[in-house]
Amino acid sequence: MSLLPPEMTVIERGWLSANTIVFTDGPAGTAVVDTGYCTHAAQTVALVVQALQGRVLERILNTHLHSDHCGGNAALQQHWPQVQTAIAPGLALAVGHWDAHALSYTPTGQDCPPFRHDALLQPGTEVKLGHQAWQIHAAPGHDSHAILLFEPQQRILISGDALWENGFGVVFPELDGEAAFADVAATLDLIDNLAPAIVVPGHGAMFQDTPRAIDTARRRLDSWARDPVKHARHAAKVLLKYKLLEWQQIALEDLQHWFASTPYFGQLHAAYFANVPLQTWCHTLIDDLVRSGAAHQHGQSLHNV
Repeated sequence: MSLLPPEMTVIERGWLSANTIVFTDGPAGTAVVDTGYCTHAAQTVALVVQALQGRVLERILNTHLHSDHCGGNAALQQHWPQVQTAIAPGLALAVGHWDAHALSYTPTGQDCPPFRHDALLQPGTEVKLGHQAWQIHAAPGHDSHAILLFEPQQRILISGDALWENGFGVVFPELDGEAAFADVAATLDLIDNLAPAIVVPGHGAMFQDTPRAIDTARRRLDSWARDPVKHARHAAKVLLKYKLLEWQQIALEDLQHWFASTPYFGQLHAAYFANVPLQTWCHTLIDDLVRSGAAHQHGQSLHNV
């Protein structure tokens, strides 16, 4: 017996693209929540077409605007020109003027084709998805403007990157100089109070043991709060691994050039690792990825594992 309503389809995507959730029926029409990374845009369109089985996509919603959650927005808007797109209000101006720096794409060295937004997902309100009203909750921490979607009747949570089965996403505002670890803690408390019966995370499989996941997340948060340098090192490796997922393989010389020209690495280096040269730090991160089994070095090139 499915734990989800019949009109709700969860497409587990892996890590380059966030999970995509499709609502195929209901009084408010069809909808998709989160749309993956831009290099998977054609796949996203194909998957949504398959899930809708001839229906027209009417709405796009994003839990937040990191590139792996909204990179397919533009392709879906092109395929269905009348689709309405709803985002959290915090970055609406940046989307309207398409400020790739404010939206994090330029600083992280990632890509996201420009898309429009037509509506806002205001925390404290509800949105109709399928046959149920879903609560919109602010979920700052991983991203200052992120939201959660919670359906209180069946207690289903669409958590984005605020909670995974084994942790949560990098706390990017903390790396930008904002005190955001407390926001993560507050969001975890919110999820604990909602007591979801099933969680649909931004990455990884759906899960039901929410207390265990929250406990795991709180231990990770405590570790990072006690050692912000550890968090910064983890963030740098995540960004490097993410780009390697996109490239699959790259010459070390080209990787080092990308690393040196990507603003976020310079920012992290200056704030946390200025005691070693930038290129030395780059080599250290590469070595860490290889040692952990996340990458393989073959001659003068690095390969994703």
